[in-house]
Amino acid sequence: MAGTGGRSIEQFGLGDPRIREFAHLPWRLYRGDPCWTPPLMMDLLGSKLFGAKGLLTAEHPYHREADVTHFLARRDGRIVGRVSASVNRRFNEHYGSRTGFFGFFECEDDAEVAAELLDAAGAWLRERGMTAMRGPGEYSNATHEHQGVLVEGFEFPPTVELTHNPPYYGPLLESCGMAKVKDYVAYMIDFDDVPKERIARLSGAVRKRANIETRCADMSRFREEVGLIVRLYNEAWSANWGFLPLTDEDADAIAETLKPIVDPGLVRFAYVDGEPVAVFGAIPDPNWALRPRWKWYGDGDVVRLIRVLRMRRHIPRVRLMFFGIRPQWRRLGIDAVLFQELYEYAAPRGYRQGEPSMLLEDNDMVIRPSAAMGGHEYKRWRIYERAI
Repeated sequence: MAGTGGRSIEQFGLGDPRIREFAHLPWRLYRGDPCWTPPLMMDLLGSKLFGAKGLLTAEHPYHREADVTHFLARRDGRIVGRVSASVNRRFNEHYGSRTGFFGFFECEDDAEVAAELLDAAGAWLRERGMTAMRGPGEYSNATHEHQGVLVEGFEFPPTVELTHNPPYYGPLLESCGMAKVKDYVAYMIDFDDVPKERIARLSGAVRKRANIETRCADMSRFREEVGLIVRLYNEAWSANWGFLPLTDEDADAIAETLKPIVDPGLVRFAYVDGEPVAVFGAIPDPNWALRPRWKWYGDGDVVRLIRVLRMRRHIPRVRLMFFGIRPQWRRLGIDAVLFQELYEYAAPRGYRQGEPSMLLEDNDMVIRPSAAMGGHEYKRWRIYERAI
């Protein structure tokens, strides 16, 4: 697709050799950024050595229920931007919508390049019957996907599964007619600042008035535990904006990615009268070890994974990833019980901070407890949309 001023837009599908250029572009754009933490390349392009099905390959289960394409922008032969477009059929069936998605957005600070990329993505989606284009994310914006443009908190590195970008991305997208549709926020809890006496009193009162039992994760039954987390998550999050139920394949992919880093004491389940009603799960943040060293020998997948395995029990920061209480048990104070247990486990073991994150900006049911536990908002991401 010809452009102007020496620019061109190229479109290609899965399996095209240019998918490698697509995957590697951020390494140049973010060169030297102390906060950027790239995904492992095998999570994008796959790896026979590790048995990984990369998201940018046809073998990944995402593509069974979606149609995707990719665009690269070049200026005088040099890549200056990228974007994907996708129709997630399962998402649209779930919501009865005709929403298309743009994702993997990366671009130099050039409004013309950004506009050409988004126009190309929008035209492709419109040809397939979509009436709105939402993003960015990976391929789409389901709650369990990497998504959003960082608009506040650029000075802090992201935790696992979260995005980072230059400050100009938000204004760049808005200059192309994109408008905010929803924000997500992150809270940071410094464990030294937790009001532990108040949390202990509240937890004790909750235990007295309800027959609550708790336990940590059992790694000998890992797959069963993942299944329970998915069941609780799908029920607890079902009414949230952007929610798409996790499938067994989604769960398997997430579990296999995070299993090497899991500390079972940070994953807590609650039962009322023997029935599972809540999960409160944190993960030691592998990004602590995965950030690039910008050395020729230090940024490949194998070296970065070795760093994670060596540091995994010395990571001081955890991300609260799985926090869900089934609706009929939400006002019992179970969150206080589980947080107290997690805190009492984490603090003596060298964990210093906890991050509840990707909280919907208007979800008071999780924002209020995050603040009550001593947290403060420190990051914000935005999802954009425009009619096409």
